[in-house]
Amino acid sequence: MQSSSSDRVFAALDRFRIEIPSWGFANTGTRFGKYMQAAAANTIEEKFSDAGEVHRCTGVCPTLALHVQWDFPDGVASAASVAALGKQYGVRPGAINPNLFQDQHYKHGSFGNPDAAVRAAGLQHTTDSIEIARQLGVRDISMWFADGSNYPGTANIRQRKQWFTEGLKSAHAALSSDQRLLVEYKPFEPAFYHTDIADWGMALLLARAAGPQARVLVDTGHHYSSQNIEQIVAWLLSENMLGGFHFNDRRYADDDLTLGSIDPYQIFRIFHEINFFEWETKTTADIAYMIDQSHNLKGKIEAMIQTVTMAQELFAKAAVVSHELLADAQAACELVNAEAILQDAFATDVRPMIREWRKAHGLPEYPMASFRQSGYLNRITQERGERNAGSDASYA
Repeated sequence: MQSSSSDRVFAALDRFRIEIPSWGFANTGTRFGKYMQAAAANTIEEKFSDAGEVHRCTGVCPTLALHVQWDFPDGVASAASVAALGKQYGVRPGAINPNLFQDQHYKHGSFGNPDAAVRAAGLQHTTDSIEIARQLGVRDISMWFADGSNYPGTANIRQRKQWFTEGLKSAHAALSSDQRLLVEYKPFEPAFYHTDIADWGMALLLARAAGPQARVLVDTGHHYSSQNIEQIVAWLLSENMLGGFHFNDRRYADDDLTLGSIDPYQIFRIFHEINFFEWETKTTADIAYMIDQSHNLKGKIEAMIQTVTMAQELFAKAAVVSHELLADAQAACELVNAEAILQDAFATDVRPMIREWRKAHGLPEYPMASFRQSGYLNRITQERGERNAGSDASYA
């Protein structure tokens, strides 16, 4: 007997949690400069405070992804104070993100740098990041590398692959038994001739070489235009190598637009592939759902709430799909019927069901309205405005 759409949506929302990024609350910009926001967070405490407000309004963001370079001013020694902030604001520390691209010695790469001393520094920073995660009780360490080259002939691509293999193996050896190493990929930017981990196949090979606790991290903005991301997701699921997502949306490349603002149907199709896999295999995929966005023009907290509620809506729409009917239609090659099952689910207005779910859990039925009525934005604008107005927004 099939469960009702409402039952499936409630069950899906009960298990859906999405991690928000600390850097999404700070002043950010393009390569050419920043437009400062009066209410932007400047400190790790302000980031936790803002994240706590998003979690209060939505109820599905219990963790905050952290960036070692920006959020741990004293490295490992900052772990205790960060843990205390998590308890204070009701949001736990989430995935730990090393910074292997900002310091000057990474000018020619980190794990792929020809200088052995720089490679050693990158590995040390990574193992420090793993120790931070261990002290905070955090499982996932998210690895993104800007390594690559801009001009043909300027880098030994095969040698750099070997250095990456060695570096990731060493990082994996530092993991606790309950930790994971998530290997992210990106086809270009900042390197424009070749990127050392440019696609999901390279990330898959390197994760397998690193060790059994390594998985692939999919950033929805890190693909060529029109690439079939849900097929990549399906393949990684079948290989038990999908570790997590960095969700955002894009029009051209890695645009960091709010999730679902350009192509919500794509995110729906990704969620559907995960749900369909779980139904077929009678398992629960161990996937970390995370947001990775920079809100340069939109209000930081409003953009985050908008993203989270859109993620809930698309996850709920995917839950409406009847897997039994879809499997039958696929087996019979009933193409129109099979496609219509997805289209009908995507067209379903799940918002009333989501409001009922929120009401049943004691959450605001309208998260954005709750935030706007709370007075929180007015308060932090007054507290932070003068300091943000004096910040440096120049590109050069």
